[in-house]
Amino acid sequence: MSARTLGRTPFPSALSAARRVRELDALGDGGEIDVLVIGGGITGAGIALDAASRGLRTVLVERHDLAHGTSRFSSKLVHGGLRYLATGQFGIAHESASERHVLMTRTAPHLTRSLAQIVPLYAPGAVGTGAYIGLGYGLGDGLRRTVGTPSSVLQAPTFVGRSQTLRLVPAVNPGGLRGGVRGWDGQLIDDARLVTAIARTGAGYGASVLTRVEAVSATGDGVVLRDTVTGRNVAVRARAVVSATGVWAGELAADVRLRPSRGTHLVVSTARLGDADVSLAVPVPGSTGRFVFTLPSMHGRTYIGLTDVLADGPIPEVAEATDDEIDMLLSTVNTVLADPLGRADVLSTFAGLRPLLAHAGAGDTSDLSRRHAVIESPSGILNVVGGKLTTYRRMAEDAVDAVIRRDPGFPARPSRTRSIPLVGAWPRQRMHEIAAAPRYVRRFGAEAPFAAALPGGPGAARGVTPQELHWGVAVEGALGIDDLLDRRTRLGLVEADREASTDAAAAAFERAGVTPLEP
Repeated sequence: MSARTLGRTPFPSALSAARRVRELDALGDGGEIDVLVIGGGITGAGIALDAASRGLRTVLVERHDLAHGTSRFSSKLVHGGLRYLATGQFGIAHESASERHVLMTRTAPHLTRSLAQIVPLYAPGAVGTGAYIGLGYGLGDGLRRTVGTPSSVLQAPTFVGRSQTLRLVPAVNPGGLRGGVRGWDGQLIDDARLVTAIARTGAGYGASVLTRVEAVSATGDGVVLRDTVTGRNVAVRARAVVSATGVWAGELAADVRLRPSRGTHLVVSTARLGDADVSLAVPVPGSTGRFVFTLPSMHGRTYIGLTDVLADGPIPEVAEATDDEIDMLLSTVNTVLADPLGRADVLSTFAGLRPLLAHAGAGDTSDLSRRHAVIESPSGILNVVGGKLTTYRRMAEDAVDAVIRRDPGFPARPSRTRSIPLVGAWPRQRMHEIAAAPRYVRRFGAEAPFAAALPGGPGAARGVTPQELHWGVAVEGALGIDDLLDRRTRLGLVEADREASTDAAAAAFERAGVTPLEP
């Protein structure tokens, strides 16, 4: 990566309320576009970037906000494919490791970091358990080396002694502890921030990114859109329509068969886990190869997850954790804690729905493949389903390849996104060169000095600055207070933080000269 070109795009990448109005008005002027993408999650944003960077006139519409659905409710991990090795899905495992490499070394080093995972080993059986888990981590490390990720980015797994295990994860029970296995994986600073960065980069290559715009109806050559802010309808002709709506794919294409799986996380104070900045991996009793993880995150919070259960019935706009899932996560992690967590320690919960492809013979959700697919409906809509956050870029590449194959009038240009840095990208080993406080560098990368230079005002909870809130409105396309608190900063995860931050969020809109939309 050249420092001179990192994060640069051919056109402005900032998203704003004014840009949204301008580009939505341009759609109403008529004229055919090349690719219309429905869905503003990780997959839709990735498709918009891929298509626009190949020179296709691209429009992305999302009826809510960027990362409104499943994409903000992941574990924030950039998986290297270890769990897929355990189930014999070697192709998906390799794809995951390869895409993790791209994210951590080329496209988003500023939004990712290496995260140690500690599996504590207890007597009796510590030696045998350690050998088994060490073998798994060793296979995962082989994938890391195969795809070329250097040890300076992700270290090789090792065994650690009892004292070092207690130092790394102070909350574990010392009784019978013999040591631990330490593996490594990638972690996102925040999944919603990744979606926003991809969408902004797509906008920088000419894509129109339009939130609060709903696809009322769609076929393979056009859609009727409704601006949910004004209620105005716009008919748009498109050479290709791609649905990246996740578990809601059936709303536009009834022939797409999915079996949604719910993944639930708990939110607790990091202090309750000894302020550990590593992930504690706890085997699920009675299972083989399943773990519950603690995942240190922003704002002094740690997530504990995750579940994998069928989510039958109507698809909700926002999934909710069940009591059984909360109890399962607590009981599993408590098997290794000196001071067990209780319901009172759970500050909040969140849950996302995975759009898993259904197939004959599948039992529970662990039987369903995490592979993605591009499926053409009888109406001509291309539906991108399955997959996972880590492999979003490959999913997007396959979708745009399908668009080009179907229409010989499109230029046969290959995908460029393996080498396109996202806005703010900067080499990991040179982050110290960025002239801004570490808090800003972690969130904005090379754009940190610009964010930090914005006007002051009232700050929000957990140390979130007025500049961060202002940036969310002026540059990252937040149109309402919920956009700021739930997706640009994640303060909305805990109700007390939301209540303490609402006035600061409103003040940020005032400083930016924008009237916030009602929820």
